[in-house]
Amino acid sequence: MTTAAEIIAHLRTLRNPADIEGQRRYGIAPQGEHLGIRAPVLRDIARRHRRDHALALELWITAVHEARIIATLIDDPHQVTRGQMEQWTRECDNWGATDACCCVLFDRTPFAIEKAHMWSARRAEFVKRCGFVLMAGLAVHRKELPDVVFLEFLPVIRREATDERNFVKKAVNWALRQIGKRNPRLRRAAIVAAKDIRKLDSRSARWIAADALRELENK
Repeated sequence: MTTAAEIIAHLRTLRNPADIEGQRRYGIAPQGEHLGIRAPVLRDIARRHRRDHALALELWITAVHEARIIATLIDDPHQVTRGQMEQWTRECDNWGATDACCCVLFDRTPFAIEKAHMWSARRAEFVKRCGFVLMAGLAVHRKELPDVVFLEFLPVIRREATDERNFVKKAVNWALRQIGKRNPRLRRAAIVAAKDIRKLDSRSARWIAADALRELENK
């Protein structure tokens, strides 16, 4: 049975300084150890350890960025707790980690809708981003959810559309677009929401609305 220490040792042999710098240019700049390993390589490693909750927890606490990405890929959403979600979200310090947590793992949990609402109201940039990435992930992956779940997200999206922080506004926009692409009824509702957002006195809101309408009105 492969241990977290063995996986970390293997990851360190794959360290790529050029890709570390490349990822940093795109905003992935974790405070912990960063090895610059590309996503396809991480996914290949993760395939050997599917649904291993204990290993995922061990990998996360190493604070090695790539180990944390693997943790999101191998964890079992049915074993994830609210406490784990809170801890991991607080410890996310870059958009790569937030998006892996929320669009690969957390959106499959029973607590996803609750956490999307909760985190969207938080102040911390990456915690707030988690809330909206979770909405986007739910829109893409949870086919069984009724439209009302996503209709209730739209006022939240409007509420936070004036946040000028880059990683927040992009996540708000992503959530709005993915909700609108889910089905014709939600597309119409998202277009109405986007037009309402466009009226707000905010550069961020205008960008979110324009980008969403560009995609949704052309479908």
